[in-house]
Amino acid sequence: MGVDRRSLIAVSLGAGLGVGLAATAVAAGPRSGTGTGTGKSIGTTTTSGAGTSAPDLVANSNRDQTTALQSLIDRTGERGETLVLPQGTYRTGPLVLRPGSRIRGAGGGTALQLTGGGALISAIDADNIMLEDLSLDGAHVMMGTGASAGLVTLKSCRNIRLDHLDVQNSTGHGILLEGSAGRIEACRIAHVLQSAIHSIDAAGVAIASNDIADCGNNGIQVWRSAVGEDGSQIYGNRIARILALGGGSGENGNGINVYRAGSVAIANNRITDCAYSAIRGNAASDIQILANSCQRLGEVAIYAEFGFEGALIASNIVDGAATGISVTNFDVGGRLAVIQGNLIRNLFRREHEVVDKRGEGIAVEADASITGNTIEGAPTCGIMIGWGRHMRDCVATGNLVRNARIGIMLTSDPDSGACLISNNMISGATDGAIRAMVLGRPHGPDLAFAGTRTARVAISGNVAG
Repeated sequence: MGVDRRSLIAVSLGAGLGVGLAATAVAAGPRSGTGTGTGKSIGTTTTSGAGTSAPDLVANSNRDQTTALQSLIDRTGERGETLVLPQGTYRTGPLVLRPGSRIRGAGGGTALQLTGGGALISAIDADNIMLEDLSLDGAHVMMGTGASAGLVTLKSCRNIRLDHLDVQNSTGHGILLEGSAGRIEACRIAHVLQSAIHSIDAAGVAIASNDIADCGNNGIQVWRSAVGEDGSQIYGNRIARILALGGGSGENGNGINVYRAGSVAIANNRITDCAYSAIRGNAASDIQILANSCQRLGEVAIYAEFGFEGALIASNIVDGAATGISVTNFDVGGRLAVIQGNLIRNLFRREHEVVDKRGEGIAVEADASITGNTIEGAPTCGIMIGWGRHMRDCVATGNLVRNARIGIMLTSDPDSGACLISNNMISGATDGAIRAMVLGRPHGPDLAFAGTRTARVAISGNVAG
């Protein structure tokens, strides 16, 4: 009987110990608990019965498997079938996916190990790609340099699905998406020299429930080549131990780094032990940073900086950072923020720095509302409002500041704008509850008890003790 495109194609494999294996191509279907992809028994047929031929694959061998794997990828892609690879390690050079390519491993026991020559898996203009239950090992071999190097590199691809991958030992990025759309979900990405996931010019990307650790420069990067709406969603990820091997003043060393990308939502992530920030938005307008747990950060835990307009930073926990939340750079257009309901504690100063010592709970400059936050343990101040003349239309109400050197500091520069400070509770401030300052240096009396009201500043209803 003839075999149609929905039949199973078995490809004879030789194992190093003479154990018979089978690489199978199955028609696409819902994922099942057995990993076959159809949820039902599928009959097998020989390669001769299918009317096709393919080189043999050999698992757990030093023999290069590139030609055999690429042949299977090409044929299953043409037929709209899913390539299911058995357990074992396959040493291979670069593999290129086709439109509709779907590759599934055997419950994570299937490994592709790079031998060199470029990205392990790549595709250009190939929609509807799926990779699932595979281990992808870069083996620390060089793939190339710069932003174009990713162990998995997908460019101008739509409807991508990367699910339950174990990506490791990359000399570039772990996963690189350029101008693409889809989902990266439930993957483990570790021991990469650059970033675990780098998306540039996304066309709709969701990055969810991934486990990311031990990256050289950043955990997740969402960038655009020019300022514009992006709309990526980053949620439910665990990110730990991010270094800043590339150096700089904050472009590296972050759990999540958003650059020029507008309307990005970052929620419910657990981020720890980063050289700089847990979450850093640079020129990222309309960013939402919600309900993230951030611990042990080397600089500012949550940053909205440079030319952005609009940041909602709410319900986050920060435990251990030089600054909890900073919304800054009004001098280059950084403005408009709501900072609400965050818990910030255990801040520290970086005394080794010549100027940038920090120790602040929340710092803002322009068009910002600071409400309902709880800050405890700030060696410089709980809340800092303005810097020099860079302050406009800031409101701080209903906040609790405990055990800070100074509860709230605000710039006294005569060219700065308006500020309202009311109904806050400040407890245990050792150098004043509310103080004016010049570039971080406090001066004058404690304004919490002065009932200050001028054309520029109104301070009232605060409780200090």
